[in-house]
Amino acid sequence: MKKRVEAWIREFQDRLCRALEECDGQALFQEDNWQHETGGGGRSRVIQNGAIFEKGGVNFSAVSGEMPQAAAAKLLMPDNRYFATGVSVVLHPSNPMIPITHMNVRYLEAGNGEAWFGGGIDLTPIYVDVVQGRYFHAQLKKVCDQHHPDFYSRFKQWADDYFYLPHRHETRGIGGVFFDRLTPAGDMDIDQLFALVQDVADVFAPTYTHIINQNRHLTYTDQQKEWQLLRRGRYVEFNLVHDRGTKFGLETGGRVESILMSLPTYASWRYNYKPEPGSPEEKTQQFLKKGIDWVK
Repeated sequence: MKKRVEAWIREFQDRLCRALEECDGQALFQEDNWQHETGGGGRSRVIQNGAIFEKGGVNFSAVSGEMPQAAAAKLLMPDNRYFATGVSVVLHPSNPMIPITHMNVRYLEAGNGEAWFGGGIDLTPIYVDVVQGRYFHAQLKKVCDQHHPDFYSRFKQWADDYFYLPHRHETRGIGGVFFDRLTPAGDMDIDQLFALVQDVADVFAPTYTHIINQNRHLTYTDQQKEWQLLRRGRYVEFNLVHDRGTKFGLETGGRVESILMSLPTYASWRYNYKPEPGSPEEKTQQFLKKGIDWVK
């Protein structure tokens, strides 16, 4: 299984990079190949200063070894020997009318043979467009429904809970789907879980580029750009304080440049900033909460 998953994820990285380069129309991904100190390695691909993407990354890794006992215990690993492969994506557009997005799919196998999948997709609009939010969630629901009628509601709630900044009492964006430690159970075997992960990954590019193409020519003001930098600041807070992938990479001796590629080139923090009452910024902030039904 781990060979099949690794081969597919390598090929998915290639396809996704081609789709994003075509959408941007100007910038190309730059690739760095690296080796992990205990085994395996990865391909980090970063796109910068494009027509759409100010900065973004599509990173592949397949690493193995033994993690420290403390890290293994924190991750509930049944064995500190591990193999992990996946692709992780974060894209920061220049235009504040185009949302930030993240997706990843991953497979982890412990030394005792236990294995599971994880992954997810979420959207972080700087300004929430309700129609586009509904479209985004409808595409994710359609994919999940093909595999199990309960998956979308389950994974959507999981995303609401995971992509949340408790110190800010707000969600990172409008959520999406998130799942972790999916293991064979009931009528779902490992091959069916792999098929789910593949379909979730494959819906990402057409869904996100559709939103990009709707918004790519929208104009914006300096005030809207400033709000984008503030929202990016919240994105940084989540990734450095709460993101499990960041913690896993750092605790297992991963490549720091690849792990932190999720951070934007520019972000901002203003002391005690509060949007003007009734402003578009305040309206967007009202959507940063759990439990919104986007497919009603």
